[in-house]
Amino acid sequence: MNGTRKRSMAKAISWRFIATITGAAIVYFLTGEFEDAGKFIILDVILKLMFYYGHERAWTMVEWGSAEEPAADSA
Repeated sequence: MNGTRKRSMAKAISWRFIATITGAAIVYFLTGEFEDAGKFIILDVILKLMFYYGHERAWTMVEWGSAEEPAADSA
């Protein structure tokens, strides 16, 4: 199985940070309201972290496109 649950979670958290800050900046730019940007951050982090983690875990069950692991040396 490729990847671990901890690795999937670390990737999800690091990406969510980047994407959420970008989204909050856009919300602030459009509305001029820090409160709206804050609400966006809360909802964005919770929902998209759950969706990304589920998506990442689902892909660990798909063999297509994965590199084959080398066979163990039997010598």
